[in-house]
Amino acid sequence: MTDDAFNAVITWVGDSDRPPAEAVGPLAGARLLVKDLIDVAGVRTTYGSKIYAEHVPTLTAPAVARLLDAGATLVGKANLHEFAWGVTSQNPWYGTVRNPARPGRTTGGSSGGNAAALAAGLCDLGLGTDTGCSVRLPAACCQVVGLKPRWGAISTRGVFPLCPSLDTVGPMARSVGEVAVAWSVLSGKPVPEPRLDGLTVGLLRQAPSVGDGNRPPASDEAEGYAERLQRLGARVVEADVPEPAANTWPLFFHEAAEQHRATFPSRADDYGANVRAKLEAAQHVDPAAVAAAYEALAAWRAWVPAVDLYVSPCIAVELPPEDCDELEIRLALSSYMRWVNLIGWAGLAIGNMQLIAPHDETVLAAGLAWERG
Repeated sequence: MTDDAFNAVITWVGDSDRPPAEAVGPLAGARLLVKDLIDVAGVRTTYGSKIYAEHVPTLTAPAVARLLDAGATLVGKANLHEFAWGVTSQNPWYGTVRNPARPGRTTGGSSGGNAAALAAGLCDLGLGTDTGCSVRLPAACCQVVGLKPRWGAISTRGVFPLCPSLDTVGPMARSVGEVAVAWSVLSGKPVPEPRLDGLTVGLLRQAPSVGDGNRPPASDEAEGYAERLQRLGARVVEADVPEPAANTWPLFFHEAAEQHRATFPSRADDYGANVRAKLEAAQHVDPAAVAAAYEALAAWRAWVPAVDLYVSPCIAVELPPEDCDELEIRLALSSYMRWVNLIGWAGLAIGNMQLIAPHDETVLAAGLAWERG
């Protein structure tokens, strides 16, 4: 077992310091840490919960299998926010994940264990999930790289669902190059050629709301990326994203409540206070509002932008302390990322810079060009 000073891992598997020498493939030698929301056959998979504390799946999620078949070596299952429903990776059953890059500040969530382990050098590759920010936020907090792929691009079978209309599985690493290779393995597509030259990049100073009228405050942070983007050949313009036609929160709450119907409210006391409060609120949604949300989501996903990709910060507020009240900071901390899940696009976090486009290849090509300079 590796010494884990950051509480990043729930279950260790094998020797994380010495991957098998016989491993072959594009990921040979890569130490893989899988978010403990994703099934691995024969390995305890808790979903960050008390309810599934001794759960051992019999099947491995296809996304994990692809990475292992490509030569990666599983070293453990990463700590996370309970059932992946939270932005801080404070877990009442397995403890709070701590941030190696910003000591005392939150790692973000819900894939905080993956990001912390990468920042601390405990693994080389992470597999996380992102339903509202959960790969990109921890990547930004811990200064690593994380991809939220286009919705539906990578299989979510074998992953405990939070909101199936928004759930995605994505790779995390310390460089865009490593993330791109992992994405290639997961998607079965070639790594894109680096490209920013000739692309039009929209400078997103204010993210759209999720349709509830609470649009986040404007931020000029993305302007700090403009000069380098232009130097690499991109044309940077002011750009916006339209608002969805209806409040989409009812859809999120409706689907989250359905995923927990077998255990909530019947086992409410076996949930931590944070997630229990969210599930209690999710029990009371208006069916008409849910239907309107689905209609708005479909219309928003059909919209075609006038730019090739957008650039924005991942986080436009001060990073809160690791012991913050998640219910108080969750919306402000995730406001520049949550809309990307709703519209179904790809989002790549390179530290706190977020590249956003309708397709994975676009953000990866731009990220590779940015990284290679």
